[in-house]
Amino acid sequence: MASALPLQERASSVRTVIVDDEPLAREWIREQLRHDEDIEVVAECEDGFQAVETIARTRPDLVFLDIQMPGLDGFGVLRSLEGSAPPAVVFVTAFDRYALRAFEVHAVDYLLKPVSAERLREAVQRSKVHLKGQSGRETAAQLASLLAEVRRYPEWLLVKQEGRTLFVRVQDIDWIESSRNNVVLHAGTAKHMYHETTSGLAARLDPTHFLRIHRSTIVNIERIKELHPWFNGDYRVVLKDGTKLTLSNTHKQKLKAFRRGWI
Repeated sequence: MASALPLQERASSVRTVIVDDEPLAREWIREQLRHDEDIEVVAECEDGFQAVETIARTRPDLVFLDIQMPGLDGFGVLRSLEGSAPPAVVFVTAFDRYALRAFEVHAVDYLLKPVSAERLREAVQRSKVHLKGQSGRETAAQLASLLAEVRRYPEWLLVKQEGRTLFVRVQDIDWIESSRNNVVLHAGTAKHMYHETTSGLAARLDPTHFLRIHRSTIVNIERIKELHPWFNGDYRVVLKDGTKLTLSNTHKQKLKAFRRGWI
């Protein structure tokens, strides 16, 4: 579990979260940050799933974020936080393959392991300047550009229900239906309420795997078994598990373009 650290709260402190699957890496960063009176480390996380939940809960100003982590990597963490005001992010990784993209969109900083104390102080100072002079809207736009370059579509969705936090793998979703201002994710026998509109979620999902077949329905293309003519130009969509959905006439052209010959 992410652990809050007993540091004295300061009104002007930069609330910071450290995310890394290596305990020694987290400890080293934490110990270095203790020397800076402006920094308040509010939590540490050992994987991407903890990071998403912790960042959403604590709303830090700054996150030191590893990229290569099991389950959900650093870019997956940021994708899962879409829709909320993002913190400033300093990437800390042993890999340099994303560095150019990060600097092209003016990410706060990008640290390659092993990180020197001097280089970390430089990143902290740069983060302070960034937080003082840049609006949240500008930060969100920069991170959105970075994510578009690195990974366009989320692999996991963070679902909150009945006081619990769940991670649903996108590829496990069979179909999605509207439910007022939310959607219901159908994954096998499980149903998960997700706070997003149908249009908003459709725009985030990979169109090579998910298709909107009705104003209130999105379907995983791989789950479709059959199509049958229905009424008024609509079609009945039968999934592999027997679920029957409606492909409206207004969305039929999208499926034609996806797999010519089906309709």
